[in-house]
Amino acid sequence: MHLQAVLPDTVSGLLGLEGILGDVVGGLVGAFLVANIMLIMTAFAGPWAKRKITAAFADRIAVNRIGPFGLLTIVTDAVRLLSKELVVPEGVDRPAWDLAPMVIPFSALLGFAVIPMGNGIQLADPETGLAFAFAAASIASLGIVMTGYASNNKFSLIGALRAVAANIAYEIPLVVTAASVVIFAGSLRMSEIVAVQAEPLLSVAGVTIPTWFAFVNPFAFALFVIANLAEVGRNPFDIPEAPTEIVAGYQTEYSSVYFVLIYLGEFIHIFLGGAIAATLFLGGPAGPVLPGFVWFTIKIWAFFLFTQWARSAVPRLRVDQFLEIGWKGMLVLSFANLVLTAIIVGVIA
Repeated sequence: MHLQAVLPDTVSGLLGLEGILGDVVGGLVGAFLVANIMLIMTAFAGPWAKRKITAAFADRIAVNRIGPFGLLTIVTDAVRLLSKELVVPEGVDRPAWDLAPMVIPFSALLGFAVIPMGNGIQLADPETGLAFAFAAASIASLGIVMTGYASNNKFSLIGALRAVAANIAYEIPLVVTAASVVIFAGSLRMSEIVAVQAEPLLSVAGVTIPTWFAFVNPFAFALFVIANLAEVGRNPFDIPEAPTEIVAGYQTEYSSVYFVLIYLGEFIHIFLGGAIAATLFLGGPAGPVLPGFVWFTIKIWAFFLFTQWARSAVPRLRVDQFLEIGWKGMLVLSFANLVLTAIIVGVIA
């Protein structure tokens, strides 16, 4: 079963455009809509939801002074940060220092191009969609290296090197674990991975349980979520920033709009990690009663809540512990899962 990506086609149809012009305009408008959906979610997640969740874990009161439930803090924080002076430290390597904050959020938004969000909200559905999503997300590593190298600051450089070490150590287990899903689904196309999970797995007391790969292979799901935490830099894997050790890591020398862009990219990457996990293991936008996009939103926000729980409840690992778990633990377990999945699928087939 193959679910076609219809958002650009729908937009061009509504505008009455055909041919190349329709494809270009439909794609641009569709990309604008998807990007703004994610930016709005990020605006709620960063300045407001993160504080509220952290405060709840610490049994204290978070932002509540400006607007109902403190929601207008989103606006005031945006104005406050964007109106600050952009301080350019002496000796930075420009234009790399200027480009890096743009690369980080762009890479995360690019990954959403192939994510099926339900209700026809998918920009593109290439045969190698999953590989594209991982490739787009990994571009952020380039931006982080640029921030560390170009900042002319030892703490920034240490943070960037830690980020690279984290990406190498945990991105391999992440991709290898995702490959086990590809073996089950028989395709790298995102829509087909979602479609396979729509088939019934079993029925209990009249309730049909779908073939979500989180149910089929919960071990792989657990591996993927743990590796994903390392990829998005949340506890216990937040060593690239490590505020108690290296100030703010790779983003130490950034302020004003550049800091906002890096901060924005961090949260968009959390949502992208949740979106990939939902697509691979939780049926994508599938769910009962509610529209697909609502279920997709619930699933990625659930992953966001999980990352904030980890941030509040789990202590940071030392660098040596971090690398040891990645190379000696996650890598071995991910390959073991891949081999076992291949054997099981081969026997069943």
